[in-house]
Amino acid sequence: MRIGVVAPARTVSRESSLRLAAFMALTYPDHDIVFHPQCYLEEGHFAGPDSVRAAAFLEFANDPAFDAIWFARGGYGSNRILDTVMPQLGPAARHKTYIGFSDMGFLLGALYARGIGRQAHGSMASSLGRNDKGESTGWVLGWLIDGDKSGLEPSLATDRRPAAAFNLSILTALIGTQWLPDLTDHVLMIEEVDEPLYRIDRMLFQMAHATQLKGIAGVRLGAVSAIKDNGEKEGTYSFGETIDQMIVRWCRDMNVPYLGRAEIGHVELNRVVPFGLS
Repeated sequence: MRIGVVAPARTVSRESSLRLAAFMALTYPDHDIVFHPQCYLEEGHFAGPDSVRAAAFLEFANDPAFDAIWFARGGYGSNRILDTVMPQLGPAARHKTYIGFSDMGFLLGALYARGIGRQAHGSMASSLGRNDKGESTGWVLGWLIDGDKSGLEPSLATDRRPAAAFNLSILTALIGTQWLPDLTDHVLMIEEVDEPLYRIDRMLFQMAHATQLKGIAGVRLGAVSAIKDNGEKEGTYSFGETIDQMIVRWCRDMNVPYLGRAEIGHVELNRVVPFGLS
């Protein structure tokens, strides 16, 4: 297998790409990983201008020599290239697997909505050595290369329904746009990072009342990590509800079952969730 890495949002270091290449050399020596030079560019917040990030994605996605696109890093920015890249994806793009999470939910959702390739929420190509000691990276590679399902989110085997997973901020940004896929009869898994509880509650309100999400089969909650202070008092979270209480209440408003936790998110152990049926 030949895996291409592009950075539709933020830049990555050469050190991180060398770390992953070394990991693959040890674990999958017969397979190749190629980082596009665009991954190392810096243009303010982004890994190069919008046009350059779009061109790099299209180059690798439309190249039949690559079997998969593993997104380098999240942050912010992949939504800015959707209008450019989606109409230009050719036949080779339809035979690839695309994997990442966080900001990459914009691309994963848009691809899934158009039936272009296979998508999965999973660890990034730059996660190794950051918040991953190797297990999550191994889960991605095992699933991609060997079809190994041991790294999949365990509830997929028991729910036995199509699934999709998103960072909550990305999901709510997709609501009301053409890029949100039809998730009817899907188990929707969500996770969040670096937000205060009141903002999470506000996003859950939008999720619960979005007409585009009517018909989902249920909701699972992944990790909600690095919660910020609500601004009332330094170092305290004075919102008055826990995240578990919040999700139960909003699922009740949404009139869908809350199915429990999922092992996904901006944490060390981030399970793989293929979109659709696994």
